[in-house]
Amino acid sequence: MLQKLSISNYALIDNLEISFDSGLNILTGETGAGKSIILGALSLILGQRAESRYFFNQQRKCVIEGSFKIAAFHLKQFFEDNDLDYEAETVLRREISADGKSRAFVNDTPVNLPALKALGEKLIDIHSQHATLEINDPEFQLLVVDAAAKHEELLNDYRSKFSAYKKATARLRQLIEESDNAKADLDYFQFQYDELEKASLSADEQENLERELYTLNNAGEIKRNLLAAHYLMQEGETSAIIQLSEAGHKLTLLEKFNPQIAELYQRLKSAIIELKDIATEIETIEQRTHTDEARAEEINTRLSLIYNLQKKHRLNSNIELLQLQEDLSGKIQQAVFGDEAIEKLQQQLNANKKELEQLAGELSANRKKAIPGTEIQVLQALTEMGMGNAALKIELSTAPGHNSPLGGLGANGTDSVHFLFTANKGHSLAEMSKVASGGELSRLMLGIKSLIAQNTALPTIIFDEIDSGVSGEVANKVGQVMARLADNLQVIAITHLPQIASKGQSHYFVYKDEEGATTYTRIKQLDKQERVFEIAKMLSGDKPGESALQNAKDLLGSLQ
Repeated sequence: MLQKLSISNYALIDNLEISFDSGLNILTGETGAGKSIILGALSLILGQRAESRYFFNQQRKCVIEGSFKIAAFHLKQFFEDNDLDYEAETVLRREISADGKSRAFVNDTPVNLPALKALGEKLIDIHSQHATLEINDPEFQLLVVDAAAKHEELLNDYRSKFSAYKKATARLRQLIEESDNAKADLDYFQFQYDELEKASLSADEQENLERELYTLNNAGEIKRNLLAAHYLMQEGETSAIIQLSEAGHKLTLLEKFNPQIAELYQRLKSAIIELKDIATEIETIEQRTHTDEARAEEINTRLSLIYNLQKKHRLNSNIELLQLQEDLSGKIQQAVFGDEAIEKLQQQLNANKKELEQLAGELSANRKKAIPGTEIQVLQALTEMGMGNAALKIELSTAPGHNSPLGGLGANGTDSVHFLFTANKGHSLAEMSKVASGGELSRLMLGIKSLIAQNTALPTIIFDEIDSGVSGEVANKVGQVMARLADNLQVIAITHLPQIASKGQSHYFVYKDEEGATTYTRIKQLDKQERVFEIAKMLSGDKPGESALQNAKDLLGSLQ
């Protein structure tokens, strides 16, 4: 439900805040006072486009914020799907700058306009005389029948299993396509795989071979420098080791004079031992280093094979070639054994389809059983609202689509619902939009919504002057139906009729206020005495007499 609406810098509104009650909320006021302005501001947080020319002050941004209680609407999945923080009390906010740039937020998280609109449609349902699209929507008509059938648990079970069946069907199509493609290319895949397998590649082979080839190609230079280093360290008459050994001898002669020299001699002795080890290793490496043309040719041949394979497959390393080999193996397995996986999945789908068809059959039976009572209840509500000659027929048929991949199964079963209506005796039944006026459609929608609300959590409903064309006792009955509807959900009604205004649990008066050269739209919640006076004005004019005041008290009745 809509708890609070805050409007800043929109049209004739500078700053305005409204707190709504959970039942029937009434908005009244003279024509042009600004009731439609409030609805226009509300539509902005429901995702409608905005224009900066409607700002109260063109130098400031416009901010609209609505606070909603949403715990009853099962919207956690919507919040997860849109990566939003779920809050039982959720705040929608819209900010429009003076240059027309717009930003939208849900619980302070930025969202795009389509996401805001999608959420708004789940929270607020606005009806005017000319808003007839929903009532002609087959999905809405099916919702009406499902609400009357009271099989929400069965329907949710079917929807969950249908969603899984739909995904599995798509997976089966993908497997079949992949298997067909794999079979068509099997010989080609097998040739490529055999070529790679024969090459017996390893991940680090290329790097090791390139390093070995580099050594072989430079063996002469390596050998010369190693010999020179060994000569300087150990072979020459003045080699480093001979020189250091002589230095060590000199130190031994001095040990008796200074104990610290003995320590230095030991360190020098260790260095000579380390140098001898290094010289030995240099000699070993030098002896192992030699030119080997046969080995170099062997490496060149192997590297040519690797380079050619990489060039052929447009890859850059052995690791990528090995991954390609693995992928080819998978495609070959798909071609050879894919039919088994397809057959297994097909069998599972057949079993799932049978279960879905059984559940769809139960849904159809429930709907068929619920339709007569639905027709009667809607017509009773219409009769109560002055449409006693109306006729309604709800047709239930099998939805087209047996040739589709899902075999006629849909998100809600196999049924299609179609409402046929006439508001006048002797006229043929037809689509509602073709045979009913705006006021008649509004009353029809009111009757249908009051039926649905008995069994299903519905969003806040706003009725925008749907009482056009009714008066007297009929208007009173329309008000009573609205009041009953408000027992199950929040209703906000904009009306000019005292009979409807008197049924509200809360009454808000919209008016214009002039301060100097500026006109403002204001709103206030009326207390008991103010309600009596306002309804008396709606009955007889700006200066109601005692009779009008008494009539207003009578209309308010037990609410006073």
